[in-house]
Amino acid sequence: MACASLCLGAAGARMPVAGVGVSSLSASTFRRASGRSRVRMAATLPPIPPLNPKDPFLSKLSSIAASSPDILSHISSNSDIPPFLDLFDSPTLMATPAQVERSVSYNEHRPRKPPPDLPSLLLNGRIVYIGMPLVPAVTELVIAELLYLQWMDPKEPIYLYINSTGTTRDDGETVGMETEGFAIYDAMMQLKNEIQTVAVGAAIGQACLLLASGKKGRRFMMPHAKAMIQQPRVPSSGQMPASDVLIRAKEVINNRDTLVKLLAKHTKNSTETVSNVMRRPFYMDAVKAQEFGVIDKILWRGQEKIMADALSPEEWDKRAGIKIVDGM
Repeated sequence: MACASLCLGAAGARMPVAGVGVSSLSASTFRRASGRSRVRMAATLPPIPPLNPKDPFLSKLSSIAASSPDILSHISSNSDIPPFLDLFDSPTLMATPAQVERSVSYNEHRPRKPPPDLPSLLLNGRIVYIGMPLVPAVTELVIAELLYLQWMDPKEPIYLYINSTGTTRDDGETVGMETEGFAIYDAMMQLKNEIQTVAVGAAIGQACLLLASGKKGRRFMMPHAKAMIQQPRVPSSGQMPASDVLIRAKEVINNRDTLVKLLAKHTKNSTETVSNVMRRPFYMDAVKAQEFGVIDKILWRGQEKIMADALSPEEWDKRAGIKIVDGM
C-alpha cells in the first residue's frame, strides 16, 4: 500500500506508514528525538497529498494514527487482507454511485473517490436509457428510475433515450407482453416532469409508442435511427387448448386496438390511418417519422435543410420509372 504519511494530531507531528519510498524512521525513534531533531526528521518525510476529509477509510486511519500510532507500525501478516483493512470491523471503502459527485479530480487523473458506473452517471444527468427489449426486468428498472428522478426534482425535465425493439426481438420473436410497454407509458403520463424522448437507434412497436408519447415539441430522433410500428404478435401457444388460444388471440387484438388509439393520439393521425399502416410492418426513417408525427425534430447539426430538400424514396422511384406493385 503506497500511503505516504499521516497526521499524528494537532501538534503536527508526522509518522511514516510502511510503503514504497517512505523513510524507515520508527515511531519510537521519533518520540525520543529532541525538538530540533524532530523538525529535521519531519522535513525529510515526503509531503502529505491532499485528502478527502469525507473519505471514511482515511478518516478512520487518521484517527487511529493520532490515538495509537504503534498499531500502524505493525502490518498484518495475513496476506489475504490488504494492509490496514484488519483495523476495520465493517470497512466502508467505496462510495455508492449516488454519493459520487462531479469533480475536477477525474480530469486531473487523481480521483479522490471511486469512479461511478456509467448508468449512474446517466441517471445523474437525468437520462433514462432503454437499450434492450421491453422485458419485465427492463420495465422495472425504467419505472424505478423515472420515479426516482421525479422524487429528486419534480420540475426538471427527464430525458428518455430509446434504442429498443419493443416487446419483440430483432428477428420478430416475442420476448415480453405488450403490457410492459403500457406500464412505462402509464408511468410517463403520471409523472409531473416534462419527458423528452430521443431515438438513438431503433424504436419498434411499443418503443415507438414511448418515443411518440414524449413532450410535444421535444421528441427527437437521430438522423440514421429507425422507427417502426406493427401489430402485436401472439405469443407461442405450445400445447394450449383451442379455447385458450382464442382467449389469447382476443387479448392481442385488444392490445392492438389500445396501441392504435394511443399512437393516433400522440401522432395526431386518425385511428383509421394508424390502423391501415399497421397492417404490415411500417418502417420510418427520421424524415418519414417526422412527417407521420412520431417526432418533432431531427437531431442532425446543420443538416436538417439538406435532408428536407432530399427526395423521398417514392419520388426517386417515380423519376426512375420504377412502378410499385400493389401488395408488395
